[in-house]
Amino acid sequence: MENLAAQPTASIPLASKGWAETKACYRLLANEHVEPLKILECHADKSVARAGAYPVVLCLQDTTELDFSSQPGIAGLGRLNYEARQGMYVHPTLMVTPEGQALGVIDAWMWTRKAKGEEDIKESQRWIEGYGIVADRAQSQPNTRFVYVADRESDIQGLMEEARRRDYAADYLIRAKHNRKLVGGEKLWDSVASQEPLGHIEFLLEATAQRKARKVRQTLTAQRVTLPKKKGKPALEVTIILAQEENPPAGVEPSSGDY
Repeated sequence: MENLAAQPTASIPLASKGWAETKACYRLLANEHVEPLKILECHADKSVARAGAYPVVLCLQDTTELDFSSQPGIAGLGRLNYEARQGMYVHPTLMVTPEGQALGVIDAWMWTRKAKGEEDIKESQRWIEGYGIVADRAQSQPNTRFVYVADRESDIQGLMEEARRRDYAADYLIRAKHNRKLVGGEKLWDSVASQEPLGHIEFLLEATAQRKARKVRQTLTAQRVTLPKKKGKPALEVTIILAQEENPPAGVEPSSGDY
């Protein structure tokens, strides 16, 4: 383990000192009594301990795919976005400070998809369970504010219900995907856009292969709204924040987001 930690980007045979050590490492990873999250547990505990030194930590969640299509001999792989691509998915939770300093990983939801037509797990559950793990960790550090942060795929009411059930042990900031109807009948995004601006933020939008770097100035509006009750559960109150670029350069799509 020390040799692997010293060379985290190296393959197991390259990091190991000889065949005996290589084989021992593979035996550990293949041991049915050793669960991946148990291996992660020590690191996760230390990560949470580091979080206690900061007033706010962001718990970032997203999903990545591990593509092993070039290695068809690996057992237990599943389809990725189509059958010919084989691999697995990993959904980690990375803790960082608001300034971007990484504190560690506290969770990693891992799974493989079955063939089309076969009964499979409900993948959206990873967002809800992820919030629950963040909430559990937050309770061990009462002087630190834990903020669960996730992209559009996490915009599911079940996650918001879980946060309410847990009495908001951790805050959440999720990017809106659905323009939901509010209790009063109006649409979510139209309602928040009609509010008086709270102020502005400015930041540098970094360059990518599709765009040049540029300075962005967004107008912020916010509103406390009520979502209708769902499946016998009471109506749900949430705060919506709209960040909208008012004057983008000519021919450039404005940078904006609803949270």
